[in-house]
Amino acid sequence: MLRTGQSTVGATHLIKVAVETALGLRPRIDVYGTDYDTPDGTCIRDYIHVADLARAHSAALAHLRAGGASETFNCGYGHGYSVLEVIEAVKRVSGCDFAVNLAARRPGDPAAIVADGRRIRTTLGWEPQFDDLDTIVGHALGWERKLEGMRAAAKSLGQRR
Repeated sequence: MLRTGQSTVGATHLIKVAVETALGLRPRIDVYGTDYDTPDGTCIRDYIHVADLARAHSAALAHLRAGGASETFNCGYGHGYSVLEVIEAVKRVSGCDFAVNLAARRPGDPAAIVADGRRIRTTLGWEPQFDDLDTIVGHALGWERKLEGMRAAAKSLGQRR
């Protein structure tokens, strides 16, 4: 398991919310919109592993330090997964079933957003290492379990004082 992940309390990112729901930290997950023009009616996004994103930032910094021009790059895998595909992956990888609430669309949400990462690959030589939804979810799940262990240890330590 990697040692990086998101530790923001109350985060709204789909994978983190779904993993927290699988671990019983949230009562349910809300799916905002099931009537988009996508195969299953839910939004599609290009979810990137946090370690791949960190490596992209490192490559950009190395580029700048070597005298390269400041540029803007899209960073992603070039394909996406729907909200329901992500939720099913979290259920599959965690082995936990959890409540899913189908809700109305949020205003302004586009049906699909997928990055075109060709420029970052050619300019910086960045290549993703974790372009697999089950791997992304498995690492996120491991990270959340680690956070829960740390919170439990801190709570236990606080009660002993």
